[in-house]
Amino acid sequence: MQTKYIEFTSCDAPGFLDAARALKEGRLVAFPTETVYGLGANALDRKAVRSIYVAKGRPVDNPLIVHISDLEMLKPLVTEIKPDVLKLISAYWPGPLTIIMKKTSVVPDITTGGLDTVAVRMPDNPVALELIRKAGVPVAAPSANRSGRPSPTMAKHVLEDLNGKISYIIDGGQCKVGVESTVVDMTVEPAVILRPGGITPLMIKQVLGSVELDRSLIEKADIGKPKSPGMKYKHYAPKAEVFVVSGDYNDIVNWLSKAVSEDKKSGIKSVVLAAKEHIQEYGLNNAISFGSINDASEVASNIFRLFRECDRIGAEKIYVEAIPKEGIGLAVMNRIEKAAGGKIIQAGE
Repeated sequence: MQTKYIEFTSCDAPGFLDAARALKEGRLVAFPTETVYGLGANALDRKAVRSIYVAKGRPVDNPLIVHISDLEMLKPLVTEIKPDVLKLISAYWPGPLTIIMKKTSVVPDITTGGLDTVAVRMPDNPVALELIRKAGVPVAAPSANRSGRPSPTMAKHVLEDLNGKISYIIDGGQCKVGVESTVVDMTVEPAVILRPGGITPLMIKQVLGSVELDRSLIEKADIGKPKSPGMKYKHYAPKAEVFVVSGDYNDIVNWLSKAVSEDKKSGIKSVVLAAKEHIQEYGLNNAISFGSINDASEVASNIFRLFRECDRIGAEKIYVEAIPKEGIGLAVMNRIEKAAGGKIIQAGE
């Protein structure tokens, strides 16, 4: 299959219209959102959705998020829209918030991983919204990467992973948020956050009054059948082995200095991803800034791109300095710890 690469110029450009038509007809189209690039298929077309799993190499019990362009597109997909759901929609749609609701029979089981619920969001990106509008169908769209790899925040990342496997890639520039949407389960009371993202627990609590974190975000827990993408499997991982280094700052510096020295002696190419405020303190020529320790949103927008950069330079080990799990920092650390497969080092212990 030849993948057509489109530099976005206009929603009325012939290439963009061709991509929208292809999406409606059951082919795969990668497109930008505010979070990461999505790999879209007609969410109501079983064959089209199945092709997402094939292209990504994704486990079929891992549910997909359905993207819509307006509330009229939501109504046939769900059995009801509760008042609290409407409150969240009013506050944060379009935006990086996915809401889980009970599905109707219109939504194929393959789209929801066999669940009786469906995860839906309205992306805050004009290219994505207009693509969905022009296609005229709800769009199932996981991240546009091979399963388990770092999510793509630039169109070239999609090309690296899926060239020749999908019909179109629409290049709409770099994604502004950089990590996937928050997923909140509204089929239970109180509501439960299954995956942290750009809409923080505090922001949801301000609307609903209360919200809980899924147990898997607090402690190691058996997920069983995942209700949301990003819960069960190792995700977001570069080719290099990833380690999260946590603890007192001085202990982190000492631990990393020793680890990098040992790697060098052993001929292992390692990279340290750390806050820009700390880079000089490490005194290492293989330390790269992921942004400010005081701005988790900056780290969020950079982390997946840096994982892919580490792949490009042939890193074998990546040590990532932990940041506080506050605000969007919770989402950032969730992604980094998933990439590390749980390899978390407490420096100083």
